[in-house]
Amino acid sequence: DMIGGPFVCSLDTGNISIAEKSHIVVTNVHQLATNVDKWLNKFNNDFFDLIIIDEAHHSAAESWQTVIEHFPNAKVVNMTATPFRSDRAEIEGKLVFRYPFKRATIKGYVKQIQAWYVAPSELTFTAKGKTKTYTLDEVLKLKEKDWFSRGIALSEVCNISIVDNSLEKLEELRETGTNHQLIAVACSIDHAKTIRSMYIERGYKADVIYSQMTKENKDEVLRKLRSGELDCIVQVQMLGEGFDHQKLSVAAIFRPFRTLAPYIQFVGRILRVIVQNNPTHPDNYGHVVTHSGMNLDQRLKEFKLFEKDDQRFWDEVIGGTPPDIPRDVKKGKTRLCNRETTIVNNEIVESLIGEKFTTVDDEDLINDLADKLELLGLDPSSAREIYFSQKEPEQKATKPAAPFQVQPQKEWEEIKKRLNEKVKRSANMLLNRLDLNRAKRDLINKGVSASNNFTACITLINREIKNRNSKSRQDWTIEEFQAAISILDDILNQLTKHWKGKLNGQTR
Repeated sequence: DMIGGPFVCSLDTGNISIAEKSHIVVTNVHQLATNVDKWLNKFNNDFFDLIIIDEAHHSAAESWQTVIEHFPNAKVVNMTATPFRSDRAEIEGKLVFRYPFKRATIKGYVKQIQAWYVAPSELTFTAKGKTKTYTLDEVLKLKEKDWFSRGIALSEVCNISIVDNSLEKLEELRETGTNHQLIAVACSIDHAKTIRSMYIERGYKADVIYSQMTKENKDEVLRKLRSGELDCIVQVQMLGEGFDHQKLSVAAIFRPFRTLAPYIQFVGRILRVIVQNNPTHPDNYGHVVTHSGMNLDQRLKEFKLFEKDDQRFWDEVIGGTPPDIPRDVKKGKTRLCNRETTIVNNEIVESLIGEKFTTVDDEDLINDLADKLELLGLDPSSAREIYFSQKEPEQKATKPAAPFQVQPQKEWEEIKKRLNEKVKRSANMLLNRLDLNRAKRDLINKGVSASNNFTACITLINREIKNRNSKSRQDWTIEEFQAAISILDDILNQLTKHWKGKLNGQTR
């Protein structure tokens, strides 16, 4: 009955009478489903003919189901750029249209992404007490083994290789004058702090962000990122889909991803273009940098299957995949330690292997080139010959980055900071081993001078460190801080044994 239009209203500022006079109602699921009597129940069951859901990978959530069930006859269109769910809840519906990633790249809607893999010609690895040196071919065969890829991820020498090469890519992008930034992902909170320190030691401003931080601390880190005060942000289980910041252009991966969904979700953080609809603009490029021993080239192969619209693969990923959670974030009784037993001792890196992220079909690019030639008044029929004469191989090897200089003062400040952080982490581990509540006073009642069990554990650990090096920490060398960190597990074992007996009433 409405004449003219279409008229649009928003539930933010309107009411039910305005909605009745409009053709389109704009709202969000929280408004409708959180307080159903305020909005949802005011609409008749046949009020809407069509419901369009943005960010539809959330549509399996209970709040959305409440809304959809209230309008049983309405057609539902789900729209998302992230057709994966990590909680295994299936996205319902029939696929009717998919805009290819490669087409978005050609049009300049997303950055052109290059994947880079640090490729060691020789790598010395210690596992289960045995040390062996591997060639690159052997590394590429072993990378599918969890113990191997995790060892690569947590090894200092491999982390340094990723840091150096990711910083080189960042500096290349910054040659335009734009303050491009880097986002990294780590295996755990402790690992993220180590990586943060590596970037800081090389003269870059870096910080960490993870879900257990307070909202105030998270907001402050994000403020520094958006204002350009940070060069690098290192995350664990944070900044998922929906987080957009144009200047993030380098993704450094320091952990294996076992499934495609979280890998693509992380890479998605660097996709947003800086200059709209201009695919060749030098600011519209991005780089993914990791180590060849983490099997992440397999995730890229899977993504290319997805891009080619492989139906079997599509059916598999759209139904959801198991959550891919780093070890230190998992709930349970996992016995943590400060020193990894599976580790890379040394590697010789002679090449960096590059691979284009997009899988643009030859014919698409030939047609695109023909259109450009025609616009320039040139013969479009020569496009095929020109294209194949200039086409690059799928993968290419280049020289790796030269090591970035570590600044002695920054290194000293960061290793001192890392010892303090690791002492606090070790205090939590000691509490877990002794089965003590952080806020209670069991250890104080046994003679430890502190305010609660947590601070008592910190006191006990610091006391043991001082027993081994009585100098003031302000006078320690970098090597002395490293030595203190290296004995934390021995201190933990010693304190666990002693205090288990003492708390159980045994004299020792």
